[in-house]
Amino acid sequence: MNDSDFEHPRRPVLRGDLPDVADDADPADRTAVAHATAAAVLHAARDDDSAPGTTRRLLDLADRVGLDEIAELWRESGPQTLPGTLWSLYLLRSWVHRNGAEAARVFAAGEKVAEVSTVVAGVAHPPGPHEVAALGDAILTSAFTGDFAVALERASAFCRVVAAGRAHLADHEFDDEGQRQTRLARGNLRMAEELQHAAALWRRRELH
Repeated sequence: MNDSDFEHPRRPVLRGDLPDVADDADPADRTAVAHATAAAVLHAARDDDSAPGTTRRLLDLADRVGLDEIAELWRESGPQTLPGTLWSLYLLRSWVHRNGAEAARVFAAGEKVAEVSTVVAGVAHPPGPHEVAALGDAILTSAFTGDFAVALERASAFCRVVAAGRAHLADHEFDDEGQRQTRLARGNLRMAEELQHAAALWRRRELH
């Protein structure tokens, strides 16, 4: 995975750990499966006392079944839904784990520009690959076991800092690289806004 996959995951190879939703399935059926599985994942994580280790297994879900399979199941549900929001969290975690050096570089570039968001995100200082990977784990774990809205706000803040960092780097790059950073910054900022909105919906009990 490179950082362009943060926006455009590849098509999945289904492995049987999640429901196989065929391309020609009825859209209503696909939507129902997406919402049902997202609710089941969140419920299972929050009921970890009945099955120790469930939260850890769900944290590693993208590693075990493939990020692309989760994309196939949840991504098209949209950012104002629970499956779409969980997809964003898994995507963010996978990116910081697989592209830790790049994630740390753009986050560090955005720290001084987006100071408030840096504090909310809560990345250990100085931010390196290990620190951003740890944040990805912490956000998804707290989404499962803590205040879901707060977890979304931390993820949103992280994306805002990354977007600010990319915009800063774009100002000092030329040609294709500057354009790439600008494009990715827009995508990161869009995700930040979507996660912030999802947090508000969750607090109103309207995120399903």
